[in-house]
Amino acid sequence: MPKAAAGPPKLIRPVVLVGMMGAGKTAVGTQLARLLRVGFLDSDTEIERAANRSISEIFARDGEPFFRARESEVLARLLVGPPAILSTGGGAFMSESNRAMIAERGASVWLKADLDLLWQRVRAKSTRPLLRTADPLGTLRALLATRAPVYALAQVVVDAEPGLSVGGMARKVQAALQATPGVFAGQGA
Repeated sequence: MPKAAAGPPKLIRPVVLVGMMGAGKTAVGTQLARLLRVGFLDSDTEIERAANRSISEIFARDGEPFFRARESEVLARLLVGPPAILSTGGGAFMSESNRAMIAERGASVWLKADLDLLWQRVRAKSTRPLLRTADPLGTLRALLATRAPVYALAQVVVDAEPGLSVGGMARKVQAALQATPGVFAGQGA
């Protein structure tokens, strides 16, 4: 009797995708969740659902500090659910308490993309409140310079490639996770 094909490895802790806006956290995360047959959660979507308004509206009405506090609350809630792929907003990993919470309960993955690739992906979008400045490229450059050293603290770093498909990037992330102890059943800690 032929042996049944093995399914994907069994995720035993949430995988938290971090990185800049435009790095592909939502697109890659959705595909990665399909590959691993687990749920996909987007912290920004969950924040919007809880507040009943868009991220841009929250920033405009209540300011960034209010948004960041809600972001931490939502992240804490999402990290205690069943193992899933979790996409976070670009600033979520900047908080030391968020990083500690993620390290304790999940595995962090930085989707690392260079400035040119990020700009190509976000320049035409009006849904990025932090880029509503007189010089959005300069703002993006400054954000990347500030955030990259913090993103580098992630447990796993996966480099984006301009010609790589979303599916290809998801498979690249899966391979990196499979080489990381404590993420899948049977890997050891």
